[in-house]
Amino acid sequence: MQERTKPELSYVEVFRKILKSVREYKRESVLTSILVACEVFVEVLIPFLTAMLIDSIKAGANLPEIGRYGALLIVMAIISLGFGTAAGITCSTAAAGLAKNLRHDMFYSIQDFSFSNIDRFSTSSLVTRLTTDSTNVQMAYMMVIRTAIRSPLMLIFAMVMAFVMGGNMAFLFLAAMPILGIVLFAILLKVIPIFRRIFKKYDALNESIEENIRGIRVVKSFVREEYEKEKFGKAAHEVYHDFSRAEKIMALNSPTMNFFIYVIFCFVIYFGSYTIISTRGVALDVGQYSSLITYGFMMMMNLMMLSMVFGMITIAEESARRIVEVLEEQSDIANPENPIFELSDGSIDFDNVSFKYASDAEHRALADIDLHIKSGQTVGIVGGTGSSKTSLVQLISRLYDVSEGSVRVGGRDVREYDLDTLRDSVAVVLQKNVLFSGTINENMRWGDANATDEQIVAACKLAQADDFIRSFPDGYETYIEQGGTNVSGGQKQRLCIARALLKKPKVLILDDSTSAVDTKTDSLIQMGFRNSIPDTTKIVIAQRMSSVQHADLIIVMDHGRIVEHGTHDELMKKGGFYKETYLAQNRADAGVIDDE
Repeated sequence: MQERTKPELSYVEVFRKILKSVREYKRESVLTSILVACEVFVEVLIPFLTAMLIDSIKAGANLPEIGRYGALLIVMAIISLGFGTAAGITCSTAAAGLAKNLRHDMFYSIQDFSFSNIDRFSTSSLVTRLTTDSTNVQMAYMMVIRTAIRSPLMLIFAMVMAFVMGGNMAFLFLAAMPILGIVLFAILLKVIPIFRRIFKKYDALNESIEENIRGIRVVKSFVREEYEKEKFGKAAHEVYHDFSRAEKIMALNSPTMNFFIYVIFCFVIYFGSYTIISTRGVALDVGQYSSLITYGFMMMMNLMMLSMVFGMITIAEESARRIVEVLEEQSDIANPENPIFELSDGSIDFDNVSFKYASDAEHRALADIDLHIKSGQTVGIVGGTGSSKTSLVQLISRLYDVSEGSVRVGGRDVREYDLDTLRDSVAVVLQKNVLFSGTINENMRWGDANATDEQIVAACKLAQADDFIRSFPDGYETYIEQGGTNVSGGQKQRLCIARALLKKPKVLILDDSTSAVDTKTDSLIQMGFRNSIPDTTKIVIAQRMSSVQHADLIIVMDHGRIVEHGTHDELMKKGGFYKETYLAQNRADAGVIDDE
């Protein structure tokens, strides 16, 4: 994966960009904070009322008076519970809504990526960002709008009430809090680098899973199950190792917190008891003492909660950065300001074209390409592996943009066209044919959502797919499994060709798309094209020379350059790569051809 060098965003910038996806859940987010503040206010009053109840009992309060205090405490507890429950509901709604919007925004952003943008992100990394990273941000946001509001408020209110109820005794808690805070945050600083490493290893783990499942048939045919298990086990162990190490360090939070609480309360109990006894309740009474201990617990526990919030934010910060990378990625290919919305014809012109996959790449995938194709012509492209045949045709529909020169379709530079218009007029059947889960009819309508059944059948007949489709029990309603795993390679190719034909394109590009069909079927497809779509420009990339020998123009490529061009007869007379390959594939006819 190629990475762009960009200045690292600050925490505030990352947070601001993530918050843009809150959108319709702003009300729930704000309401959560208000409800939490109300919950804290009521909860802090309960120990105060409890102290008053204890003091009144000590002073000899009667049963009705005690009952009033008890009833008030119950009401306060119910109110606090109500605020807390409501805050939990609004908080979960807002956090889940943010995660939903982030996945939505990332997915939509990915859909606008050019091939070069996609090259900069691995598939497994994008999957991790859409799933694990979004979940981490969701959990962090939930803690930010609830716990991160509750804990500081509780700390402040509890500290104020501790001084109100315990006077100078509250300084014991105040003195301990900075020390405890430093220890807890030191633990967090230790785990931050570990969590940052983990996400890259998550990508490697997902990549191992994706690759294995996608290639499971190859794995089994080569009996490589043990190797794949070992590879997956290694990736899983690395994630486990880092996670377990981080969790072991994070686990120090609780015992550290408990140690400080026990030490502090030993002092509080000693000095509090001494003060009560020595002053006979004048400087500190039993009720005040009990509320002081309660407020002390509140302060300590919420300090620990605050450290946990920062821990979750630390984990989520790296996830948020990875999400923002996707959201901020600008497509290398975009519509011009005043795009053209109509192609006049299917003529194609390459004018001194050179192309590199990355701007800083030393090697040029294509160099000095000058090629002119008339509308309606059939052009064959042949060449050895790595000769950049696919790179050439991908420039026509702007899947990539040229590095130098220009590509014109219908007499206009492809960069002047509206992208949707251009790609609707240039149908490409790529090397890796993809069918989506759904019926054959549903797959065909990717080519034309409004296509009639008759149009679908006509396209399938032209692609030589109608016969095998009708052999299925459900015909055109046959369900295609994800990736087209329940049809053969040749059947998949023909279905993809039919789907492309339904677009009624001005340019049809077949990138080695008949390699899995037999020679007879291939000939029938080519004949059908000549007879049924004569005005469509047809570009056929093939390894099999019989697929292109009747083309109006044949191009031979080598290392990103056009080294031969002409008709079949012209190239046979030249005696270069084309003739050698043709003869090698047609040994039975070699003697006849040589005589001619």
